[in-house]
Amino acid sequence: MTDKTDPNEAYNPADDGAEMAFADKMSYGDYLGLSKILTAQKALSDAPDELLFIIQHQTSELWMKLMLHELHAARDAIDNDRMPEAMKLLARVSRIMEQLNSAWDVLRTMTPSDYTRFRDALGQSSGFQSLQYRLIEYVLGNRNIAMTRPHAHDPDGTALLESELENPTLYQVVLKFACRQGFALPEECIRVSSSAPHAPVDAVRDLWQTVYRDPSRYWGLYEVGEKLVDLEDYFRRWRFNHVTTVERVIGFKRGTGGTGGVSYLKRMLEVELFPELWHVRTVL
Repeated sequence: MTDKTDPNEAYNPADDGAEMAFADKMSYGDYLGLSKILTAQKALSDAPDELLFIIQHQTSELWMKLMLHELHAARDAIDNDRMPEAMKLLARVSRIMEQLNSAWDVLRTMTPSDYTRFRDALGQSSGFQSLQYRLIEYVLGNRNIAMTRPHAHDPDGTALLESELENPTLYQVVLKFACRQGFALPEECIRVSSSAPHAPVDAVRDLWQTVYRDPSRYWGLYEVGEKLVDLEDYFRRWRFNHVTTVERVIGFKRGTGGTGGVSYLKRMLEVELFPELWHVRTVL
């Protein structure tokens, strides 16, 4: 049997059955809406690096959209005792955070000279104003009510934030799951509060101490506890990468949105989402 393929002839995928005509069919670009996505980069200067800056933040927002989708699903799964499903979802959220962390490596290729060429074109716009980032923080428990103000001009965004504040945080549904496993916790730990971030509670630390001293007995709680630690670990790295990148590019200038820039971001490094899960390490 001889090979009839002519090495000098260009390969035609249609010969193997590939669809090549899409005048009346849905194409790859149609399905993904690429005509909208790839034309959504509107540079306001002639600086070459502005495209990098725009795409970096647009792709981060896309990953955050997926992150919110998975966090909402994980919260619902835990609230309904579907723990294997929740574990998969939380693992995916951590992988999304890996992608967000990796993006800083690309942005750090932009030098202070590169950024200065288009920074003024940004006006007062700033990542500090990201609605999706704020929603993620609210889901995870860092519920600073003052942070709704940058969205007061956006009725739909404000409604999303207010709606989220009426839901329990991810950590609260985990603690309610612990109560269903026989642990007793103060009502303040699981009561929905829209006005303040979660503060450490000794009873919650004691709960995790019991779980971590006997993982096989409390495997469901042990596993979800470690998934939360994984998530916060990646989140902390994201914040650190953020502050390092900003300091590398603008030093200690104020941010475009009026924050203290590096000083503000360093303050955010101190935020603990699931404090008792970190504090329990000291007492084990």
